[in-house]
Amino acid sequence: MEIFGIPIQAMMGQLLIGLINGSFYALLSLGLAVIFGLLNIINFAHGAQYMLGAFGAYLLLNKLGLGYWWSLLIVPIIVGATGLVIERTMLVRLYKLDHLYGLLLTFGLALIIEGLFRNEFGSTGLPYSMPSQLQGGTNLGFMFLPIYRGWVIIASLTICLATWFVVERTKLGGYLRAATENPQLVQAFGINVPRMITLTYGFGVALAALAGVMAAPIYQVSPGMGANLIIVVFAVVVIGGMGSIMGAIVTGFGLGLIEGLTKVFYPEASTTVIFIIMTIVLLIRPAGLFGTQK
Repeated sequence: MEIFGIPIQAMMGQLLIGLINGSFYALLSLGLAVIFGLLNIINFAHGAQYMLGAFGAYLLLNKLGLGYWWSLLIVPIIVGATGLVIERTMLVRLYKLDHLYGLLLTFGLALIIEGLFRNEFGSTGLPYSMPSQLQGGTNLGFMFLPIYRGWVIIASLTICLATWFVVERTKLGGYLRAATENPQLVQAFGINVPRMITLTYGFGVALAALAGVMAAPIYQVSPGMGANLIIVVFAVVVIGGMGSIMGAIVTGFGLGLIEGLTKVFYPEASTTVIFIIMTIVLLIRPAGLFGTQK
């Protein structure tokens, strides 16, 4: 069976790849949106923190013999804790300054982290085997679905929607949003706003690390893996709307699918289609699809 002269198996295969890429776009842009929306910091170190997640899984496996499932639990906590240190020692000094200072600081941190890992491990990608429970695949009739890739899509969507629910529909999320608008008022109610801000940044960093662990069995673990992805993820955040949680989720998955379809119908544009869309969106709606006009 063909659609527009293209075998359906080939089209569905590219859509699956696009959906997998979209899963990582959504997770990473979600972390960026949480940090920017609640802290007003443009975290350019997000790609490096994603890379730290992948390397954390690799090191736990090769140094301590702890596999994928343990890494999913341990690595986000460890990398998130480094985020707490960064926020308390560096970013806290920049909140009253222009956004550019936070971008420059986190960009510098990203270069330092990537350089240290490149010096230690080189530029060659390192393999990371997927867990035995998620190996193999399922024949759906019109395509073959690898089990691990299906797990990544479901897990990413679940985490994204759970985060959106906490931020937008719970009392804790209400406190977080209020703290960004009027921290003095929130603190007057006995809430420790600095601690809340620190934990929020740590959570955003932990999301990046979690994405890194999930990406390790699909993409090779390398120091440059975050740098190759962060520009696309920033484009996703801009299209969805800076600070918009739902915008990050919908745009991340949607642009992944669009990228996959572009590889089918016009492969030459697959690496630029997201930036073309970003340009169009910024011309029509500068605040992004889900952003708030100010």
